[in-house]
Amino acid sequence: MSAHLSPPLHPPLAAAGDAKKPDAARRASCFGGGGDHHHHPKKPPGPIAAKLALASFLAVIVLLAADASLAGAGAHRRLRRQYLHYVGDAAAGSLSWLSVPDRPNFTDDLLARWLAPGGSPCRDARTANISVAALDGAAARGEPTTLGAGEIHEFTFWALDEAGRRRCLGGDYFEVDLSGPAWKARPPVEDRGDGSYSFRLQVAPRFAAGGFRLTVVLLFRSFEGLKFSSARFKYRAELRRVPLLFRAAGNASLPALETCRAADFSRDAWSGRWTRLARNDSCEEVDAEGRYRCLQPDHPCEAPWCDGPLGALESNGWVYSAHCSFRLFAADAAWRCLDGKWLFFWGDSNHVDTIRNLLTFVLGVTDTSAVTRRFDAVFKNPSGGPETLRITSIFNGHWNMSMNYLGLHSLRNRGFRQLIRSYFVSGDRVPDVVVLNSGLHDGCYWTSIRTYAQGADFAAQFWSGVLAKVRARGHAAPRVFYRTTIATGGYARDLAFNPSKMEAFNGVLVEKMRRHGVLTGGVIDNFDMTFPWHYDNRCNDGVHYGRAPARFVWRDGKIGHQYFVDLMLGHVLLNAICNG
Repeated sequence: MSAHLSPPLHPPLAAAGDAKKPDAARRASCFGGGGDHHHHPKKPPGPIAAKLALASFLAVIVLLAADASLAGAGAHRRLRRQYLHYVGDAAAGSLSWLSVPDRPNFTDDLLARWLAPGGSPCRDARTANISVAALDGAAARGEPTTLGAGEIHEFTFWALDEAGRRRCLGGDYFEVDLSGPAWKARPPVEDRGDGSYSFRLQVAPRFAAGGFRLTVVLLFRSFEGLKFSSARFKYRAELRRVPLLFRAAGNASLPALETCRAADFSRDAWSGRWTRLARNDSCEEVDAEGRYRCLQPDHPCEAPWCDGPLGALESNGWVYSAHCSFRLFAADAAWRCLDGKWLFFWGDSNHVDTIRNLLTFVLGVTDTSAVTRRFDAVFKNPSGGPETLRITSIFNGHWNMSMNYLGLHSLRNRGFRQLIRSYFVSGDRVPDVVVLNSGLHDGCYWTSIRTYAQGADFAAQFWSGVLAKVRARGHAAPRVFYRTTIATGGYARDLAFNPSKMEAFNGVLVEKMRRHGVLTGGVIDNFDMTFPWHYDNRCNDGVHYGRAPARFVWRDGKIGHQYFVDLMLGHVLLNAICNG
């Protein structure tokens, strides 16, 4: 049940009936000559950097330990557990979890590499293959490579031109996938800038049984995925499909994941994995409502990979975890957390799907007609409890909510800026939590990384100004999260909002928001969550992972589709909101 709220006073924007068709050239740039955005479906650090990082971390540990000693042995034990969670306990034979290091000066480094001059045969050559010395020998013999489970394995490979010669410049975009019977992850890739690249693999011993497949796809070459019209530059060649086996070694073990707390959202980029904790082999088709209800709704999670009702994800056992694990919320727990809160969303149409799925699948709200591109409504607990929740959502694909393909440039419209501010500068309260997203529309508007960086800086300054006005009114600033833009899937991997461009845009905007002090809550890395499922259209229609379940022909020709990736995002959002 919901009730619409009257919006705060603001200058009128163009009505839906005033919408004009988007510019044909810009539309073509998004879809490679046609299509509908809302189609309904038929670097690991080097030795020196590592030492400096470790020294800085240990210095913080020393200071915190001094404070902890004043609070007693219990605080000291908690501090030690936190330390071991990140670096592992070597004395006990523990290993550490794979992670993505912070990326200082992300925008400047990206621009410098993008603008690196050519001028020599190895620089001007085009990548056609790769050489992975440590894996190619066994693969050529048809044999799997055996690796230790739990360990982090780093592999270096070289980009080769058509003649088999090494290149000496980076910029190629590789999609790397590691899949097993109960494990699916994106190994992080580092572009070293000299034609060499590296990726890291890790599989927890709990999921090491069975064969694994390492797949490497060259999606774009020489930063061509960042071009305005990227579809004509696509390469999309599968260069490797390598069989792997993982074996447990000795008594080494990984630190147990802990449930995410507020501090865990401070990382700019995640390196998680999807694990399968249960499976109903007889559940192959959707039910009459188009849903994959393969497990009982209360089928429990397995610690430490998650906590709560695994069956509620409707994923047939798959669940996502990162440097911490996530609680899956039952309806009563979610309502207790959200009661009286005001959530404010600003982003693309994926936000709309997530809000609707959160209401439907978690909170049990059946009437979600209020959830449109732009709305402000109060929802009541449908079970009869007294709890209420206010949600405001402002679509940012265009300042006119019936149009598309402006993204962050929508903020150049004065009326649109005033509309957003009005929710923060009028009345006796402000939103408790703000979830921001750049969005796929940016891939269609901005002609280069340089122009996007300018737009991102403008957006970050705008939101910094909004928070400043909130504080000036004597209110506490809301907790602000940036939810990274998805990795577009299937056919959309080639288009103007391709994964190469969206990953770069995510990095730029997160950096700008950090520098302007906007991210008071942190980052929710939906790009990492969606990437392992972006190779086809089973979990997405290309540009959405949360389309409502339905029993009809999906984009890949099968009946129904899998929507659990977006359901997982809803629970991750609840962890960010409720576990502070």
